[in-house]
Amino acid sequence: MGAFEGVVRSGLFRIGGGDAETAHEWTLRRLAGVSRSSLALAALRRRYAVAAPRRVFGVDFPNPVGLAAGMDKNGVALPAWPALGFGFVEVGTVTAHPQPGNPRPRLFRLPASQAVINRMGFNNAGAEALAARLAAARRPLGVPLGISLGKSKVTELADAVDDYLASYRALHPYGDYFAVNVSSPNTPGLRTLQDREHLTALLDTLVGERPILVKIAPDLTDQAVAELLEVCLDRGAAGVIATNTTLGRSGLSTSDGARAAEAGGLSGRPLTARAREVVAFVHRETGGRLPVIGVGGILDPADADALFDAGASLVQLYTGFVYRGPGLVRAIARRAAR
Repeated sequence: MGAFEGVVRSGLFRIGGGDAETAHEWTLRRLAGVSRSSLALAALRRRYAVAAPRRVFGVDFPNPVGLAAGMDKNGVALPAWPALGFGFVEVGTVTAHPQPGNPRPRLFRLPASQAVINRMGFNNAGAEALAARLAAARRPLGVPLGISLGKSKVTELADAVDDYLASYRALHPYGDYFAVNVSSPNTPGLRTLQDREHLTALLDTLVGERPILVKIAPDLTDQAVAELLEVCLDRGAAGVIATNTTLGRSGLSTSDGARAAEAGGLSGRPLTARAREVVAFVHRETGGRLPVIGVGGILDPADADALFDAGASLVQLYTGFVYRGPGLVRAIARRAAR
């Protein structure tokens, strides 16, 4: 992790004059190139791949460290992620209709707080485009593929179920599990879908032969989480992803200046404690009957250990990967293999 932080990260953070989304796009293009080179992939696997097998909700994972949704929305660099050590990859969030997302700038790094704020707005090429890319893939990914589904911005809440269903039908052959994203703060009204009536209708429509997971917000009260979990258990959800980004702003450093006041969902170190609380609550409330993927504020292996201790079966990285690189993936997987 030291070499990444000292050399690679500083270079990446200067790309585009420091614009986080420009650096993100540049990195994805490079990883897409790596994905086309068998030699490069093999070299990365030798350095980063760690075996620590897990079987969760009927799916076999070579290790419990996954790439969170949002990093590779359109699946343009899929072979690179397992080569960098990830035991599973979640693409998306994808919507039934292609959409550009919110106006730029919309992604902000807060280095002093080890955090990121985003208000991307589910920018993606659409479910049909992702399905075409996955259908054209020339070799198996080698790790489970999760697909995060969201609601198209142009779709009214009353029609949300049909919108999710359209994406699910297009992508059904390709996902090992599907995550229902009803908790992003960047699509107006989306978090309403976490309530009992909406979530029941959604799960009744989607639950079937593929595991369906529900991604929840860290800003819900314990009572609201308990009601959501009751629906998940009653309607056959396979698990929960805890948590999405937060609208809260506690734990930010004043050294991050005006960026700390940007609108959007906050991830990274300020979310560490809350993510652990929600994972522990889900595990306790369900008696372990509902597997949890823990995500939020994992910046070092001890953070991942804390989520596993709280009851998570798997973990995912996004902001931690931005700040720490693939060495963090390897370090967490090695500890899980002990």
